[in-house]
Amino acid sequence: MGGSIARFAEQGHNVLLLDMTNGEPTPHGNPDTRAKEAARAAEILGVKRTCIDFPNRFVEHTIEARHKVAGVIREHQAEIVFAPYFEDAHPDHVATTKIVEDARFDSKLTKIDLPGEPAYPRWLFYYYCTHLRHVANPSFLLDISGYEQRKHDSIVAYKTQFVVPEKNRKVVEWIDAANRYFGSRIGVQSAEPFFTREPVGLSGLESLT
Repeated sequence: MGGSIARFAEQGHNVLLLDMTNGEPTPHGNPDTRAKEAARAAEILGVKRTCIDFPNRFVEHTIEARHKVAGVIREHQAEIVFAPYFEDAHPDHVATTKIVEDARFDSKLTKIDLPGEPAYPRWLFYYYCTHLRHVANPSFLLDISGYEQRKHDSIVAYKTQFVVPEKNRKVVEWIDAANRYFGSRIGVQSAEPFFTREPVGLSGLESLT
């Protein structure tokens, strides 16, 4: 959802990226390199980022994890939260989504030892980063026309993941293609898909793209 992130930032929204892990261990790179890549990607998108630093490939849905994410939600006073789509082959993605869903609830509790004031994000939306051969069936599409290059550049900023390993370069290609495909579904140049379990309200038909 890099195009949406860049658009939100340019519109003046206070966007925070929360990395659940530092991305290591992986076949290429190291923690210092990954941190620099993540910082560069956030810079390209024009947003802030922070990292909880759970062990990569070992993210687990626990009370501790829920409370750490809830603390970030409270400190940021998040009104909208985005999490990975809940059907995925990557255990870290599935665990992260469950953690975020429960942290949204925990963040509003008053008698709990967490930083910041209680907060309850009004919206929880899901973006697609599935490792399954899954065809997205989104609830809505967001127009990202004009933000495609920044999205592309933020992805390849992770050189140890999407540039150095030749087999992963095609991931960037199909993400670029997906931008155009989803854009064609709503008559714009590019778009990104999102899913919601809760209904989205319109103030009128003029809200439709």
